[in-house]
Amino acid sequence: MAISAKDVKDLREKTGAGMMDCKKALTETNGDLEAAVDYLRTKGLAKAAKKASRIAAEGTVVTLVEGNNGVILEVNCETDFVSKGDDFQGFAKNMAEYALSNKSGSVDELKSANEGAITELTMKCGEKVDPRRLVSLSTNGLLGSYNHGGKIGVIVDLETDKADAPEVVELAKDISMHVAAAAPTFLSGDDIDEGYKTREADVYRAQLKEEGKPEEMIEKIVLGKLGKLAKEVCLLEQAFIKNPDLSIKKLVAETASKVGGNIAVKSFHKINLGEGIEKKEDNLADEVAKMTSGQ
Repeated sequence: MAISAKDVKDLREKTGAGMMDCKKALTETNGDLEAAVDYLRTKGLAKAAKKASRIAAEGTVVTLVEGNNGVILEVNCETDFVSKGDDFQGFAKNMAEYALSNKSGSVDELKSANEGAITELTMKCGEKVDPRRLVSLSTNGLLGSYNHGGKIGVIVDLETDKADAPEVVELAKDISMHVAAAAPTFLSGDDIDEGYKTREADVYRAQLKEEGKPEEMIEKIVLGKLGKLAKEVCLLEQAFIKNPDLSIKKLVAETASKVGGNIAVKSFHKINLGEGIEKKEDNLADEVAKMTSGQ
């Protein structure tokens, strides 16, 4: 089938692989984007776990927690210059404060309620200003948060009867920082769906074949890798970034024992600035078009 320039460009944005490699991957997989990502992974040309971090956009992520309520808000603009300005930073903070105090249920609701302010800043700075993603939540336990320089925002929800204990407050903050650094996909091993396992197993098999492993060993190695999958992608099973000898699950249990109460991680939420947005790259479209047309 014919592979379009847009398909090649989209795959390159997702994986960071070279354009010719992307074209070959799409050709081999009949234009299936997700299958092409896996194809590149098997060839060692892409790391799917890092694909989101290769996509960027300007703006900021604001994280706010007050009492039992918290929000993470991403606001985008077009240039780094505008994103660092006081007007834009103040606007983003004001939008997050509005979302928090009014318990905005969605980013569309937030934008609708603040349409005038958005238009005003857009006209003032000469760039599109877009509140893009919003996480809004409440808890009966404790919310911990972490913000990494406006690039990553995290909130962790702990179910606990010791929300006022300093050790639990510190735990919530530490887990939030861990989520920002370790980027878990699931909360626990029980949350990993069969489709995800199957896809990872297929990638492992293809990688092992590429490495020349004997056929009779491949399934055994795949099972071993799947057994370790939870430690890689599940928050509770991951090694704590501040002390790799402890898993997050064990860290939570130790803290609960120390304060004499119950603690459980109920959920975690993370926004990476620009995730999923295609950032303009000079001449890339022309380059891809020429390549796909055989020039």
